[in-house]
Amino acid sequence: MNYTKRLFETAPRTALRLCEIERLIRTHRIIVPAPSRPKLIALCTEGVWETVGDKPTSFGWLVYEDSFLKWVEKLESS
Repeated sequence: MNYTKRLFETAPRTALRLCEIERLIRTHRIIVPAPSRPKLIALCTEGVWETVGDKPTSFGWLVYEDSFLKWVEKLESS
């Protein structure tokens, strides 16, 4: 247990795959109908969401969770 604690003294930022973001948008009805996959990718490339790198990884696009949540909050406050 101590080894794990030392390994993650600073917690890594959680990253979500686009399929998970798509699922969250649909499940919580954030935008109805949910944006298409090309539109979600555009949000990544335009810098609306903070991503891991500036192109898809081997897992596809990875979006930092806190960046996605800030975007949702901005939608609610608009």
